[in-house]
Amino acid sequence: MTVLLAAVVAVLYGVGVYLLLQRTLTRVILGLALLSHGANLMILVAGGASGLAPIVGVITGSEDVADPVPQALILTAIVISFGLTVFLLSLAYRSFQLTRDDEVEDDLEDRRIAGQFQHAPSRRKEER
Repeated sequence: MTVLLAAVVAVLYGVGVYLLLQRTLTRVILGLALLSHGANLMILVAGGASGLAPIVGVITGSEDVADPVPQALILTAIVISFGLTVFLLSLAYRSFQLTRDDEVEDDLEDRRIAGQFQHAPSRRKEER
């Protein structure tokens, strides 16, 4: 079962990174959501098998008690990723209102700077 969950985490990470490298904002947001889901699942798998509740009654050494820390980390990560997703959705909506397009275009200044480095002679030739 752990190997299957590790494969699911790998697929979530792979698809998330692929979507993050796209130029449309909705794909970037979906990629970030998939990455956060993959991280949550990875923390859950790393937490180990489920056990008894950690705060109920007196615990003896023979009982297998669940670790509450991974669940607390996942809950915190869910809240943070929800806030980040809402913020990115609001930015994407504002960008769509201004440009009527979902695709992120290259900045003209970035193109100019990249063009300077392509046409400039290499520094090694100048040093000789």
